[in-house]
Amino acid sequence: MTKPRKQQISLDTTPFYHCITRCVRHSFLCGFDKLSGRSFEHRRQQIQDDMLRLASVFYIDIAAFCVMSNHYHLVLHARRDDSIADTPRSIVYRAHQIIAGTEVTRKFLKNELIEPWEHEQLNVFVDTWRTRLFNISWFMKFLNEGIARRANKEDDCTGHFWEARYKSQTLLDEKAVLSCTAYVDLNPIRAAMAPTPEQSDHTSIQLRIEYWKNKAAGTGTTDDSEDYQPKSLMPFAGKPRQSMPPGLEFNLIDYIELIDWTGRIIRADKRGSIPDDLPPIIQRIDISPEHWLELATHFEDRFKGMAGSIQSLKTMCANFGLKRMANLASSKLLFG
Repeated sequence: MTKPRKQQISLDTTPFYHCITRCVRHSFLCGFDKLSGRSFEHRRQQIQDDMLRLASVFYIDIAAFCVMSNHYHLVLHARRDDSIADTPRSIVYRAHQIIAGTEVTRKFLKNELIEPWEHEQLNVFVDTWRTRLFNISWFMKFLNEGIARRANKEDDCTGHFWEARYKSQTLLDEKAVLSCTAYVDLNPIRAAMAPTPEQSDHTSIQLRIEYWKNKAAGTGTTDDSEDYQPKSLMPFAGKPRQSMPPGLEFNLIDYIELIDWTGRIIRADKRGSIPDDLPPIIQRIDISPEHWLELATHFEDRFKGMAGSIQSLKTMCANFGLKRMANLASSKLLFG
């Protein structure tokens, strides 16, 4: 039986989640329909733009994304503390980017006089929107609804566009986050849609590489600080340390090297023995090369619902009062 979403997402345990949504129609989400002879490739850029725009409104970071022919992947990071700490004006302003708001919230943004009894209404709206703006389910609702409405209008039809509600995987620790992020970025290479990461259109890895190259070319240096990373994506902040800035706990250049190394191995025309020169990022998180390749190619199949080390799974089960620990065999094998 499918679990309620509230039993799958717990920000007290982890802010990272892998979300997948699949299109129900034969006509595809994107790509080319051989039966009708129609191309839907233009939707890829539209969906990418929708993802990045919504992330700028919500208190949610996109760590990785990939738009495929009939589905898309997102690795999301919810910033609950930022939402709670932000001002009521900022909350209302953000909410108005995606909804019309109410008369009292519009008056509030215009600095017009608000009656005492209206303040109570305003506080209710602010508290409700503050919670929803870091809620992954609400983020996915607005994203999928917008895509579906536009596609239905373009196809001149009505009815379901998505296969079902979005699927989510809980990423409990840094090994799960890194493995899933790489799995998402390598989707086009596994599907033989692109030969290299930088040629993987509509993926976060392509966006990161292009931005980094352009900045490096303009300055003549090779840096991986936040200034060399796209503002629309969650940055790579480097190795864990004191006064750690917000971001993924890896170096960007190390991650690009890891994706390139992995992509060369999983390419159908590049099969062979695993090179001896392992990327440092694999050594740091202590995952064997064989297990890393399994994670990078079958992460979604290996883990149902939640992914992480045995200790992370135990913590998650304790938080939800679960008696059965899912994915135990895969966690023991792949994460040690």
